[in-house]
Amino acid sequence: MKILANDGISKSGEAALKNAGFEFLEHKVAQDHLANFINENSVNVLLVRSATKVRKELIDACPSLKIVGRGGIGMDNIDVEYAIEKGLYVINTPTASSKSVAELVFGHFFSLARFLHESNRLMPLEGDTHFDAMKKSFNKASELSGKTLGVIGFGSIGQEVVKIGISLGMKIKVLTRKPRTEILKLDFFDGQSLNFEITSTNDTDEFLKETDFISINTPKTTEYIIDAPQFEKMKDGVFIVNTARGGVLNEVALLDYIESGKVAGAALDVFENEPKPELILLMNPNLSLSPHVGGNTMDAQEKIGIELAEQIIKINQTI
Repeated sequence: MKILANDGISKSGEAALKNAGFEFLEHKVAQDHLANFINENSVNVLLVRSATKVRKELIDACPSLKIVGRGGIGMDNIDVEYAIEKGLYVINTPTASSKSVAELVFGHFFSLARFLHESNRLMPLEGDTHFDAMKKSFNKASELSGKTLGVIGFGSIGQEVVKIGISLGMKIKVLTRKPRTEILKLDFFDGQSLNFEITSTNDTDEFLKETDFISINTPKTTEYIIDAPQFEKMKDGVFIVNTARGGVLNEVALLDYIESGKVAGAALDVFENEPKPELILLMNPNLSLSPHVGGNTMDAQEKIGIELAEQIIKINQTI
């Protein structure tokens, strides 16, 4: 079988596939030329991340395809049901990058709570001339310990976010469409472990009024989860991080509520208009920003590559 990892794959994943006898094509093909490349090279397995789209037209145009793999969790760039109807195997790696995304969430929380995002911008420009003034302007920082962490979504990423919150001594609230209970296990350096029973709520109003730090960790949605009505119900001075998908949070409304002081600060790793976020977002000093890098750690990429390789090898044994 021939494999095209169009958005890349870790060296360990590539090695595992080659060792299993697969032919690995080392190319990055533009979306417009992808169908032709697949057909000309009789590609059987197409591996993508978020950049490459696998829509009905591509599936119909490429009869040699047998497997479509997504390195990551979200599958919104793949017409999954249609691919399955056409007899393709569709695979992903739902847990491989969860820890990396969760750590980014708290990287942004710490940055916002201690004004690191802003001081990193200003120190090179004014650190030698306005040092004392900046020091004074950043004196309303916040600790996370003892505060209430609100997590919207309770999948693998949401659970990892909760675990970090627990380890920091935060109170935990989880919002889901239907209440559910999960047992989360925290492992420690000396071999000890502790289990925590967390039950989510579907009471949005209660959730919003009690949380100090909100992390959005849901799949792609067709409408905003956080819009003006939700902002109105939040505590004054709330911090928000979105590492889910662009379009789950109304960015225009977010800026309004930052301006009013309702939202003390927010972080966006994903945007409604990717890969060209609105300039008004990029220039706002109350936003901590990153370019959709939640799962972009060497550790996560290693896990993703290995998981994809293992699934492909297993499928190949059955077809």
